[in-house]
Amino acid sequence: MLRLLIWAALIAAGVWLWRKYKAVAADTKKPVEPGVLPMVRCAHCGVHLPRDRALSQQQEWYCTQQHLEQGPKPRG
Repeated sequence: MLRLLIWAALIAAGVWLWRKYKAVAADTKKPVEPGVLPMVRCAHCGVHLPRDRALSQQQEWYCTQQHLEQGPKPRG
């Protein structure tokens, strides 16, 4: 019975160590490049574009001045 408990403890410790190692390996993924900009979606046509090139109005983003003036496209 004691051997069974020792084996169960060793297996549990091995599984715990393996999961901890996998979590650390997942955290060391390639970081986001500094030149990459967040993308936003035009509220009128749905085109995605970099946020620094988009126009905003009332927490909505637009790709052109014309779409900004027309406002968001009706849903449905």
